[in-house]
Amino acid sequence: MAVVPVTGPSPYDVHIGSDNLGDVAAHVSASGARRALVVHQGPLREPAEVLDRLLRERGVEPVLACVPDAEAGKDLDVLAGLWEQLGANQFSRQDTVVGLGGGAVTDLAGFAAATWMRGIKVVQVPTTLLAMVDAAVGGKTGINTAAGKNLVGAFHEPDAVFIDLARIDTLPQPEVVSGSAELIKTGFIADPRILDLYEEGPDNHWAELVQRSVAVKANVVGQDLKESGLREILNYGHTLGHAIERREHYTWRHGNAVAVGMMFVAHLANGRGLIDGTLVALHDTILTGAGLPTRYEAGAFDELHAAMLLDKKNRDGRIRFVVLDGLGSCTRLEDATMDEMREAYAKISE
Repeated sequence: MAVVPVTGPSPYDVHIGSDNLGDVAAHVSASGARRALVVHQGPLREPAEVLDRLLRERGVEPVLACVPDAEAGKDLDVLAGLWEQLGANQFSRQDTVVGLGGGAVTDLAGFAAATWMRGIKVVQVPTTLLAMVDAAVGGKTGINTAAGKNLVGAFHEPDAVFIDLARIDTLPQPEVVSGSAELIKTGFIADPRILDLYEEGPDNHWAELVQRSVAVKANVVGQDLKESGLREILNYGHTLGHAIERREHYTWRHGNAVAVGMMFVAHLANGRGLIDGTLVALHDTILTGAGLPTRYEAGAFDELHAAMLLDKKNRDGRIRFVVLDGLGSCTRLEDATMDEMREAYAKISE
């Protein structure tokens, strides 16, 4: 098992191994919890029941909470239901929430833990590639509202994260493809070796790919938990990506939308002379090779631009884009003109 430490105000470890539900139960028990709310999606009922048994064997009383799959779970009514369960089962500050599932579950479970009694422990057990390399690490939690995705949330670092690499082989191919976008993103912004491994074939390198990607995120959030500066680089491709997700009513997978967003900002950076055409072409090659989209609907720019204006990174009404100024190096572009954005969008339009 590999361990990636995350430093910062509340240090914790990301444990990367296989078949590690026993380790999860041992950690929850060792933390002193008497109860554990296990938040999971319907398809994960079987591992949730295994964790239930393992927790009971260690003297922890589990409460299973099945929530809707994907973004439908990140809803205020679903969150209120978790609060009701926490109250009905008399959860105290020494108890724990466990998020067992994809990124929507880890976001939801983390926010429930952050808000119950002003903060109790959460242990994240991501089961999708996207959640392993992104959502479960870094302490961002939240739910969606009509105003946009993740606009209601809190920074609440996990007590620990347990990644089971064996689950990658059980995922539907679309889940692997979507998760690959966040993994590839860390290659472009910080660790180009990730891109090399992807070109060689990810199926032969999942352990190293996940460990490298988690290490990139751990390094960033350890220095900047609350996105005051450095952490913004993790939003590479997300400004347009989130706008696409909103326009598609969250029916697009997150990674697919981010992939299009990365292609967009690559063209934007190239138009400014920050990167050359070779690096733009590398985006297309890597993303397409992973099965990700790099194009979006022509004629949708005005609607997407309106959504991008709602992005949390914006200042003084100006859209702030994270862009590359070299392979593995990022900067911000805060003064992109409408003409520049339209030109970049035209290059990714179908």
